[in-house]
Amino acid sequence: MGVTLRQKTKGKGQPWWVFISYNGTRTSRQVGSKKAAEEVASKIEAKLKLGEFNFESEKPVATFKEYADSWIKTTGLATCKESTVENHTRLLKNHIISVFGDMKVTDVTRGYIKSFLHGKINDGYTKSTVNNLRAVISDVLNEAVDDETIPANPTHKLGRIGKKEDANISIDPLTSEELKKLLDTVRMDKELSGHYPLFLLLNRTGVRIGEGIALRWDDVDFNGRFIKVERTFSSGRIGTPKNGKSRKVDMSMQLTETLKDHQTASKKKGLALGLGDAPEYIFTNEKGGLIDKDNWRRRVFNKALKKAGLRKIRIHDMRHGYATLRLSKGDNIVDVANQLGDNIAVVLKVYAHWIPGKKKDEIDALDDVEYTFEFKKTENEK
Repeated sequence: MGVTLRQKTKGKGQPWWVFISYNGTRTSRQVGSKKAAEEVASKIEAKLKLGEFNFESEKPVATFKEYADSWIKTTGLATCKESTVENHTRLLKNHIISVFGDMKVTDVTRGYIKSFLHGKINDGYTKSTVNNLRAVISDVLNEAVDDETIPANPTHKLGRIGKKEDANISIDPLTSEELKKLLDTVRMDKELSGHYPLFLLLNRTGVRIGEGIALRWDDVDFNGRFIKVERTFSSGRIGTPKNGKSRKVDMSMQLTETLKDHQTASKKKGLALGLGDAPEYIFTNEKGGLIDKDNWRRRVFNKALKKAGLRKIRIHDMRHGYATLRLSKGDNIVDVANQLGDNIAVVLKVYAHWIPGKKKDEIDALDDVEYTFEFKKTENEK
């Protein structure tokens, strides 16, 4: 509420605008230089106090909810993935609209936003969730900026929200011994053995569960021993992978042979279902359709952990397990990052403490030659 100044297009020589918002009514004026805009703003503020300012355009200020609906129906659908729009819709419904929905966007201040976000941190929500809430609020308020209802987005430069999180705090991968126990249990169990190929895929490639569910037989190159990851299954829909890019992941010999056997079994399943051939997707439910991740986690994954006598972990920890096992034995970090579909910076941030230190002889190479010779001579004499 009041008078604000800004350039719609920043840069030397660009005109300055005066934005007036008062009692639910708004308007704007293009003035010219910053100095001229400041003078005009001062005069308008004086008239507003006296009730003498005449609004040429009495356009009511829209509420936050109205701009949220506008983002969902226009900007979101035109510029974002369906999963992003669905996530925004969910966060708006479950967290944001109840607080900001009826407020005019001109009244949604930095203070209100920071208080809301800090409240979510205090309620136990993770920093990642709170940052997602912040992003949704920002997208909605950008609509109001573009509509010239507010001069700037109050979510910008809010500063730190919540304490800095340990990137590795939620990582709980299985050890190589635990992993072998899990895979052996699944392979030998009559009830679970049909799910062994998916378990092995997750642990030999590091793909996300949604990427694994969305794999089709034409994505597999048995001769080249690699799989093309071009899509993911999330929120009931097939979409592009998390970063929007496809990639190739290498298959181990064990995984290659396992998938060959699974393809044979899938063809028999397809014939029994009247499909004429194997289902299009590699991993399917009893009816040949896509697997429901949540159902698979409850009825298969958690049951397998229990039967193997292992602690409860998340499906995503299988991906962490792939990365940590490879990095801990010194595999090339670039190759691991490529397999995961992440950039090296992300891999370093998440898995840095799993990367072993340099070998002793490489560290010893920093010492003076004379000292190294005498030390090794003494060691040999022991």
